[in-house]
Amino acid sequence: MATTDAAAEVHTPKELPVPPSLESLHEQLQALSIDDQVPVFPDSNPTSNPVDIFRCVIAHHLAPITGVDIKLVYPALEWTQTLDKGDLILAVPRLRVKGNPTELGKQWVEKFPDSPFLERPKADGTFLRFYFKNSVLNQVVLSSIIKRKQNYGPVNSGKGKRVIVEFSSPNIAKPFHAGHLRSTIIGGFLSSLHEACGWDVVRMNYLGDWGKQFGILGVGFTRFGSEEELVKDPIRHLFDVYVDINAVIEEEKKAEREKLGLPEGAKLKYNGPTDDEARAFFARMEDGDEEALALWKRFRDLSIEKYKDTYARLNIQYDIYSGESQVSKEAMDKATAMMKEKNISEESEGAMIVDFTKHGAKKLGKAIVVKKDGTSLYLTRDIGAAMERYNKYKFDKMIYVVATQQDLHLQQLFKILELLGFEWAGKCQHINFGMVQGMSTRKGTVKFLDDILAEAKERMHEVMKKNEDKYAQVEEPEFIADTVGRSGVMVQDMSGKRINGYTFDIDRMTSFEGDTGPYLQYAHTRVCSILRKADVPMEKIENADLSLLTEPHATNLVRCLAQYPDVLQQTLKTLEPTTVVTYLFKMTHLLSSSYNVLHVLSSEDDVKCARLALYESARIVLNNGMSLLGLVPVERM
Repeated sequence: MATTDAAAEVHTPKELPVPPSLESLHEQLQALSIDDQVPVFPDSNPTSNPVDIFRCVIAHHLAPITGVDIKLVYPALEWTQTLDKGDLILAVPRLRVKGNPTELGKQWVEKFPDSPFLERPKADGTFLRFYFKNSVLNQVVLSSIIKRKQNYGPVNSGKGKRVIVEFSSPNIAKPFHAGHLRSTIIGGFLSSLHEACGWDVVRMNYLGDWGKQFGILGVGFTRFGSEEELVKDPIRHLFDVYVDINAVIEEEKKAEREKLGLPEGAKLKYNGPTDDEARAFFARMEDGDEEALALWKRFRDLSIEKYKDTYARLNIQYDIYSGESQVSKEAMDKATAMMKEKNISEESEGAMIVDFTKHGAKKLGKAIVVKKDGTSLYLTRDIGAAMERYNKYKFDKMIYVVATQQDLHLQQLFKILELLGFEWAGKCQHINFGMVQGMSTRKGTVKFLDDILAEAKERMHEVMKKNEDKYAQVEEPEFIADTVGRSGVMVQDMSGKRINGYTFDIDRMTSFEGDTGPYLQYAHTRVCSILRKADVPMEKIENADLSLLTEPHATNLVRCLAQYPDVLQQTLKTLEPTTVVTYLFKMTHLLSSSYNVLHVLSSEDDVKCARLALYESARIVLNNGMSLLGLVPVERM
């Protein structure tokens, strides 16, 4: 077993800028002739999240009116599904006050005082609907976005906490398939989300880099390997070698069955000379044979370098490339001994197993933790890895981004950690996802990630060429095609709930029609074009008279922009990328519909500056959201 990766040093957390002070917020409100101090709720962030200003005001008025503790009132204020329903809504029954909810709602509205922040609330059946005053909302939202720029949205709620995100985790010598693609995209997003919200994030790639398959690969390389092809494209070449040597093993197994008169598919005690040779090669690796380990290390190192290039195309970098090989024998031995001492494991036909039915978890069945020959399994290595990670990083949360096929495995792992008595066992979380269909051009054809991205780029390039005039103005068409093509792949993956699988559709993902990655890129380039053509100094935009934004289109767009920090906080709870994707599409549809009403070039200067402030704010939020998803927003295409 290889030694622990020395490169896995704890890194310095990314520092976030300090949010504006309450004093600066009150100064801003005084400029609107509002002398009322914003009453701050303990878990609120009114200087980072403009909606929290209104939440605090409503909660502090509503608590004494209803006689309900403010700690129950504040979280009961929720956003509405559509803006015509109000900005915030409260379900009267949620406060658990005795009486008819409809009548209570009417009474509370009558007692609600006039506020410089709010229009009169409305009682609508069993709901109270609250509407923000546009003049206040315009000022606090747009000025906050323009001043904070890339820092608008995240609330520093994770300060002082550390999370390990284990994602992608491909198997060396096997193709980077759809499951790894999903894990990579989702894990990259979750890492960026936590980091943006103040967490110290350790991005970890836990490679499948140990086991008998490396014995097979070692033997295969001696027969079919090419130094030139290995250096040129290690992942593809090692996969080809693996396929070739496995074909030899299957032929030998077939011959053995025929010799014994056994039917096709019957299990054999002896799988042929090549399988024996592979077992012997892996045994040499486990025994520390220098020659065998040197070849294995070369496969691993070259593969990692290739992976790094591929991940860079997806805007992803890792803090550590770990793997099964990096889990120390000491950690696994310790885990095995602890399971035995605590009567968690038991002997069964020469192997050590955990019978979960005896530990109150019938659905988890049984799991082998040590094979008959004394060697470890994937589950044992995962237990040892978790122990080592906590000892090294003292994480507050550890997220495994792994497909639903591994649900049982992760449940068994977490249950064993719990039975071992580790207080941090409850800090481990499995973020699962459904599978992708239609990745292969024909049955049996492997799709490597590089092939997928290359095809998306090619399709995007063809779409761009159809508009000859615009194409001629693009400075780097290859780069733009690659960037927008990747956006298509990534947005299609994140558009639905994680648990749902989807059909990989290259035509759909490279289309500008509908809610696609290219559409988001188009929306970004269009607003950039408007700001560019207006050619107004940013200083004038920053000092625009925002009270001139009175049209319903402007109001609705501002209200939507105000929701972005809430969207990120909600996403931290659900860990669903689609929450951000859906929001961005909603916002860009409002933005697009505004262009026909909120003209810029033909407007008076003061109105022009106010509308440009609105469009610049929308561009910032769109840019921030796309960047968080791992996309690279383009300005021309």
